[in-house]
Amino acid sequence: MEYVTAVPHPRSEAAGPDRSGRRSLAMALLCGALGVAVVLLATRQQWAQGTATVAGGAFPLTAKGSDVTGVPAALAIVGLAALVAVFAVRRAGRLAVAALLALSGAGTIAASLLGTSDSSALDEKAAKASGDTSAAVDSLTHTAWPYAAAAGGLLILLAGLLALRYGRLWPAMSGRYERSGAPRPRRTAAADPDRPEELWKALDRGEDPTGA
Repeated sequence: MEYVTAVPHPRSEAAGPDRSGRRSLAMALLCGALGVAVVLLATRQQWAQGTATVAGGAFPLTAKGSDVTGVPAALAIVGLAALVAVFAVRRAGRLAVAALLALSGAGTIAASLLGTSDSSALDEKAAKASGDTSAAVDSLTHTAWPYAAAAGGLLILLAGLLALRYGRLWPAMSGRYERSGAPRPRRTAAADPDRPEELWKALDRGEDPTGA
């Protein structure tokens, strides 16, 4: 008679964390890369528009996201660097970089939302056009691109949160190089004295062909 035990197989126990690590890693990379791309694209688009009155006439003025604020694009670059650096560090360093990634996303969201009501860029353009430093833009409106940048920041934030939660399960860069930056010496087997060509190769490498 055969008996069935309820003891879980060791491989099945290890498969759960490995699967979660792979899924979270893929999701974080996708969210982070997509978020950075969305933010950089959005900051190059038109965010605000209005009119300025010059010599009794009115003409339209527009401002790109980079004119309104340079913070979202800068934080997106920081987030991209942090996303890459997550794989170069371990333990406490990985947590610190993951936190920086999450903060980059949160800062991008805040700066983008503040840009939805910022008129300073257009006011500056109105002052230059009219020659009056106190001139201000009229009929100010904003496009949807600041909200698109905020959505990109949300994706970066999500990537940071995933790194904080599952980063310990992710692989790190190869440890082939020591901390000094020099590659680890490779172990070579002793040359076979019965094969003269191996003896010559060992001598060329500066090794003792006798293996002593």
